[in-house]
Amino acid sequence: MSTTTFSIGRDTQVVVIGPFGRVDLTHVTGFESRQLTQSVRVTRLDGNHLATELPKGWDGGFDVERGNSAVDDFIAQVESTYYNGGPVSSGTMYQYITEPDGSTSTYQYNAVVFRLGNAGQWKGDASVKQRLEFFAATRSRI
Repeated sequence: MSTTTFSIGRDTQVVVIGPFGRVDLTHVTGFESRQLTQSVRVTRLDGNHLATELPKGWDGGFDVERGNSAVDDFIAQVESTYYNGGPVSSGTMYQYITEPDGSTSTYQYNAVVFRLGNAGQWKGDASVKQRLEFFAATRSRI
């Protein structure tokens, strides 16, 4: 159950199912997603304006403190499959949100493709921060 009357970062959990199975991300420190739309604007001859936003998918990413090779191995497998002429299927993601009233909202991201936005910077005694980014065709509540 949420500890506040509003959502905070630890109220969510995201499960990544890549084209080769579940990807267990260690030390996820951030997650974001945003809806993509195409704006359509019409100005009628009488001067009135009409507008709509056409859904064009979702994108976002994960901030990860590298705790193992899971992200690197996942992307390497996708890359290897592509360069060996094999089909690279899309994946699925599930986001579970514990709502302030104790209920759980679940969202499914469909036809998800991934890219490694940042493989990390290795220096001294600093942790290695990685960024796994995604595009999903749709998001639906389940």
